[in-house]
Amino acid sequence: MSDIARIIADELSVREQQVNATIALLDEGATVPFIARYRKEVTGGLDDTQLRNLFSRLGYLRELADRRQVILSSIEAQGKLTPELKAAINAADNKTRLEDLYLPYKPKRRTKGQIAIEAGLEPLADKLLAARGDVAVDPEAEAAAFIQAEAGFADARAVLDGARYILMERFAEDAELLRKVREQLEHSAVIESRVMTGKEKEGAKFRDYFEHSEPMAKVPSHRALAMLRGRNEGILSLSMNADPGAEPGSGSYCEVIIADHLGLKLGSCAVDMWLKSMVTATWRIKISLQMETEFVSRMREAAELDAIKVFARNLGDLLMAAPAGSKATLGLDPGLRTGVKVAVVNDTGKLVAHTTVFPHEPQNQWDKSLRTLANLVTMYKVELIAVGNGTASRETDKLAGELIASLRDSHPGLTKVMVSEAGASVYSASELAANEFPDLDVSIRGAVSIARRLQDPLAELVKIEPKSIGVGQYQHDVSQSQLSHSLEAVVEDCVNSVGVDLNMASVPLLSQVSGLNKTLAKNLVDYRDEHGQFKNRKELLKVPRLGPKAFEQAAGFLRIRDGDNPLDASAVHPETYALVQRIAAAKSLAIDSLIGNTELIRGINPKDFVTEEFGLPTITDILRELDKPGRDPRGEFKTAQFKDGVHEIRDLKPEMILEGVVTNVTNFGAFVDIGVHQDGLVHISSLADKFVSDPHTVVKAGDVVKVKVMEVDVERKRIGLTMRLDEKPEVKSAKPQQHKGGQPNPRGGQPKGGQRQGSKPQPANAAMGNAFADAFAKLKKS
Repeated sequence: MSDIARIIADELSVREQQVNATIALLDEGATVPFIARYRKEVTGGLDDTQLRNLFSRLGYLRELADRRQVILSSIEAQGKLTPELKAAINAADNKTRLEDLYLPYKPKRRTKGQIAIEAGLEPLADKLLAARGDVAVDPEAEAAAFIQAEAGFADARAVLDGARYILMERFAEDAELLRKVREQLEHSAVIESRVMTGKEKEGAKFRDYFEHSEPMAKVPSHRALAMLRGRNEGILSLSMNADPGAEPGSGSYCEVIIADHLGLKLGSCAVDMWLKSMVTATWRIKISLQMETEFVSRMREAAELDAIKVFARNLGDLLMAAPAGSKATLGLDPGLRTGVKVAVVNDTGKLVAHTTVFPHEPQNQWDKSLRTLANLVTMYKVELIAVGNGTASRETDKLAGELIASLRDSHPGLTKVMVSEAGASVYSASELAANEFPDLDVSIRGAVSIARRLQDPLAELVKIEPKSIGVGQYQHDVSQSQLSHSLEAVVEDCVNSVGVDLNMASVPLLSQVSGLNKTLAKNLVDYRDEHGQFKNRKELLKVPRLGPKAFEQAAGFLRIRDGDNPLDASAVHPETYALVQRIAAAKSLAIDSLIGNTELIRGINPKDFVTEEFGLPTITDILRELDKPGRDPRGEFKTAQFKDGVHEIRDLKPEMILEGVVTNVTNFGAFVDIGVHQDGLVHISSLADKFVSDPHTVVKAGDVVKVKVMEVDVERKRIGLTMRLDEKPEVKSAKPQQHKGGQPNPRGGQPKGGQRQGSKPQPANAAMGNAFADAFAKLKKS
């Protein structure tokens, strides 16, 4: 464990003591949100990100340690564990190195080399290897003495092949040689993608990769995943080229590395020529294929990790979107033939009315629909209208606009907002929705969800599996277990950073609270239903199966408004209530008079209240919380105003300036909803007037932005946007210049900012890129 703590401490640039303390807390059952918020003295102030990285690395290094012990035991049982090998295995700092060292001792199926060894050919192999440069040695003559027809070696040629396989397999399992070859490939190898014969038409969406190559070490995640998807669908073939630029038929530089490692300075004598053939076969038949599999796997793993990070960051931004607040809301789930589903929820999110109106074709009951909606707004004092952004959304948005105009005098504050309905159908058909609204039609449940996610996105979106929310890239191509683990951590962090109203929260929301799970959350809600609202946090201990440990982890994140103790509405943990009382007593105030007293609180010196139990970080946090108790860390609620008259992609014209909402941020840019049922793409090079290496530093999901239309491809539903409002669309030439990636560059030259120096040029308007957009379209549909 000390070695693991030391490694993590070095990686995070923190003290080993901090890591050991955190590991102890994690092993005791503490959660990351709890440790980050309430154990700062113990961890030395490690933040959420550091703690998540620590948690991840701890799991990896523990798996590595367990695997190391299995390997040591296996080799020792074979009687082959030397002190040098044991030291090398103990020093291995990653799974690849560990498996390289184990490779010669790993039980394997019977190989050609093993068959040759069993036939007694190993002495011949060793003799020929040792005879390098000896002109007197004739390999065929030496092989004649080892002919064994009954063992399958009937002539000298077969014997020499057997000896060759013995050496090939031996060297292909040499950990140090593999390390050298791997280092060379990390600098030189490229991934090559080619279209399979006859698949050009079927795989048109992958045409950017029909003849594509780029360094394997620098493949962006979205291109790697696109190529891998193309291969999985039988459209593309992928291969590793270890020697790009080499003349056809020439040997690989990796063969030079192998020969050098073996100390072979080969000439033209017979034995040297045989050894040369052995070196070539070792590379082409053994190591090359082994390395190609490994490097493609590494490319996939890196791309998946990157895609998961993108998804997690987008999900976090979406969950932390500013809530509209506790306002009666009219939810509209648009539809044409089936009508617009309508749900009214009150300021607490409770469904109070629902219906269906048919303002669009074929019924065209526009005026009747307006009267129905006006009555609902008046009857339930509706302040917000949430319009789902699916089919018929702009038509329904127009209906909402007329409704607001007709009620301007009686309801001057009535506001409409376009709301993403991604995942609403998943919630509608879920067991949770069925339990909540057993007698409600599935379609109406969707309208309820749309209304609630405007009031509080976090509280509503936690009811939906994160993968169904649709803010990732290539989410179905990555490891689903890793994706789920990462997204669950994001949801947990978001919920606990905001805090949860104990007397209002649903089971899904409560189950994300530190220390709670679905069972405890349900028990808590059942207790609340039976005994009424919680009056204080101590009452939590009366909930079945909620013991002291769960209470410790959860209490600080659960809020009780208007309860017995004003501190229960804050993030102050019950374990520090006595400390707050001491601070209040020192100022001769009651606690409720201290809370929110900014001038007095800012005059308090935290050092005056430091004790052995509570250090400066905890006291500083407490004072900050007392100043603004229960403060919501989410931003100010803003809405985008879609342009009137622009309802579908055909209405778009180059140089239009529109307002939109960022729906998804990827490594190559940001997708923006501008109200035409098809998100446009702002390529990374068009996000700002300065160099941008990471789009997330400029925009995040949920941001309201102004964009200019640069290109529109109605047929393929591609929209190119820019946030550089002074940028001018450029006329494409008849024969667009091709960059080496195989995708046309609409600008015909080098891209603007946003590309890594020295990388291959990418299209300045990637909205026209088939693989990106098609993958995203599939993602949105899911």
